Amino acid sequence: MPRSDMEHRALLRQAPKAPLRRLWEYARVHWRMLVLGGVLTFLGGTTGLVQPLMAKYVIDALGEGTAIAGPITALLAVVLAGAVIGALGAFVLERTGQSVVLGVRRNLVGRLVRLRVGELDRLKPGDLVSRLTADTTLLRSVATSGITNLFTSAVLLVGAVVIMGFLSPLLLLITLGMIVVVGVLMGVILPRIGRATQAAQASLGEMGSLLERIFGAFRTVKSSSAERAEIERLDVAAVESWRKGVSVAGWTALSGTLASLTVNASFLVVLGVGGGMVAAGTMDVSTLIAFLLLLFYLMEPIVTLVQSATELQTGLAAVRRIDEVADLDQENPEGNRAEPDSERPAELSLTDVTFRYHPDLPLVHHGVSFEASGAGLTALVGPSGSGKTTVFSLVERFYDTTTGSVRLDGTDVRDWPLEALRSQIGYVEQDAPVLDGTLRANLTMAAPRATEAEVREVVRTARLTDLVERLPDGLESAIGHRGVTISGGERQRVAIARALLRRPRLLLMDEATSQLDAANEGALKAVMLEAARTTNVIVVAHRLSTVTSADRIVVMETGTVRAVGTHAELVEGDDLYRDLAAGQLITPESPDTPEGVGARS
Repeated sequence: MPRSDMEHRALLRQAPKAPLRRLWEYARVHWRMLVLGGVLTFLGGTTGLVQPLMAKYVIDALGEGTAIAGPITALLAVVLAGAVIGALGAFVLERTGQSVVLGVRRNLVGRLVRLRVGELDRLKPGDLVSRLTADTTLLRSVATSGITNLFTSAVLLVGAVVIMGFLSPLLLLITLGMIVVVGVLMGVILPRIGRATQAAQASLGEMGSLLERIFGAFRTVKSSSAERAEIERLDVAAVESWRKGVSVAGWTALSGTLASLTVNASFLVVLGVGGGMVAAGTMDVSTLIAFLLLLFYLMEPIVTLVQSATELQTGLAAVRRIDEVADLDQENPEGNRAEPDSERPAELSLTDVTFRYHPDLPLVHHGVSFEASGAGLTALVGPSGSGKTTVFSLVERFYDTTTGSVRLDGTDVRDWPLEALRSQIGYVEQDAPVLDGTLRANLTMAAPRATEAEVREVVRTARLTDLVERLPDGLESAIGHRGVTISGGERQRVAIARALLRRPRLLLMDEATSQLDAANEGALKAVMLEAARTTNVIVVAHRLSTVTSADRIVVMETGTVRAVGTHAELVEGDDLYRDLAAGQLITPESPDTPEGVGARS
């Protein structure tokens, strides 16, 4: 990893700091290029200080009747040199600004992807995207040209003041009064620009969140004829963003106008006072012209200082929003235990597990305990809301238990390195998400080193052969955003194949057959049972027909385990399971119902 990335990561792991200090630390990684760009910018600016003095010499030469070719040539050379050096400095600083943004974005991406699931559940993805894109973009010029311009403009301002004092102390006092007025005005305006910018960025993030919400349920929005309502909702957010942006623009325009107005007013005063001094014979015309040229030149560093200070407030607002992401709870892939070499089926146990998603929310689990050790098929069944899927979230450490323990191979999952823990587990989610990309990329996402033979075998096992043959480029075919070009059942089979390709020691399947037809359900049931011969397979099932042959069935109700046993044992001994089975025609509803009904279903 490049040194700059490592330093940025270290910065983001530190405790929150003042935004100005944090901004400088982002830029400090590139201090060599900043110094180079600053020196070039400073040299380009100093040529502006020289030009009024050289103009004075040209005027004096004209008055004395001496040759002016030399002074004019020198003045032209200074002007050209200043333009070239200034342009080169601007390029160096702009390139450095892009590098600053790259470093910050790399680290934000790492932070965002490693966020805890619980953090993402409570946040708005669109706003997080805005922080990665819009907020980091604001840092580009602020962290480079903004910082260097503050320094160089301040130095050039001091240099101009010194030269003005040499030309006329009286006129200098008038100029200093103007500088003080500008400083006071900026002290009042700049904090307002910072607050307005932060509000504008927040409203932009809100608009992104609303748009992400629409795209996440695009077909639902259209099928519900809800386009008008969603457009109105987006329009309200857009108008709010516009209002905040106008506020920023207003304060920024006011700062620039007041600075220019103050400089122009001082020019008129200097012209009047200086003209009187020339008329009285106490000042040469060339000196007055040189002073006025310096005053005009002084406008540039003053305006630059104002702009840099304005940009700085914008950058500080962006830094605050970026640091809010840096402060979010992040998963740590490190741990205390090395990855095991064993390929034997995993041993899983839950002991007195209680869990709630948030301290203000009620408990989901109330002392859940069961074991699923070695090869075999374990099914979690029960009414909706009984906490079945949450068990999988605790095993994968998407969340940590409130009390109690979840153990894999006898070790609490919190003591496993996350990457090592999850490398043992294959997980098939209920909605079987498929990522934008090729079919092969989706299959090998969890097993990037899988061989072609292994991929082909898992395609056959998951009954995806027809899909591969139908797609124009086979495994290399793009399947669209969220797998939009394939059916729901095919997406589910892709998710199952992806999990199987990993050759997990523990396979978790959450309603893996919910979108499959009867034929494919039977085929996947065979796959599931085949995997259970060598792997610890745990399934969450509402269709009991898929798990009647399970080695053990765990019946859950309202966050507790009420019974554990085989299908036959539970039909005999647990009322809830018997009712669930009867409702699905798996067993007779009453002793009078003929046997075999469940088999025919």
